[in-house]
Amino acid sequence: MILYLHGFRSSPRSFKAILIEDAMRKSGRGDQFTCPQLPVSPAAAVSLLDEMVAHHPASELCLIGSSLGGYYATWLAERHGCRAALLNPAIHPARDLARHLGRHSVYHSDEQIDFREEFIAELEALWVESLTRMERYLLVCAKGDEILDWREMVQRYRGAGQLVQEGGDHGLSNFATLMPAVLEFAS
Repeated sequence: MILYLHGFRSSPRSFKAILIEDAMRKSGRGDQFTCPQLPVSPAAAVSLLDEMVAHHPASELCLIGSSLGGYYATWLAERHGCRAALLNPAIHPARDLARHLGRHSVYHSDEQIDFREEFIAELEALWVESLTRMERYLLVCAKGDEILDWREMVQRYRGAGQLVQEGGDHGLSNFATLMPAVLEFAS
């Protein structure tokens, strides 16, 4: 089972989620993929995800988290013992999102979200001080990420499998070429 966790202001209609869903469907495993719309509240998001993860044996589940979804995936992987592939994951979202308080549009949707100050404390509460069993993680990051610092990602997931690409961007616009390695890890 693959549970895809989208990033801040994103949705289940994100480029990477659609590519993975299509690949899973084409391989006859479409029923083994899900990507819920995550609430804007980090506490509500992890509550929803925690409930979803609890219904699957850790050995049969892989989380794929993009950006903020990677931060959530790390918290869930440590809590439940499952694997997690992290795509340009947010390392310090409380710090990075503090300047994004207010109303925002959601990509690939007509929806609007209101990112409130209390959500910063919710993000801080999800910080995992020490990561364990680094073999359960795969980091995919781009040195050209224009939003997050790839060096923080590499440092945070030191000891994990890492695909660090030269150039690239935050959205991993070349994800189609990286996806086979991510799906192999998730299998």
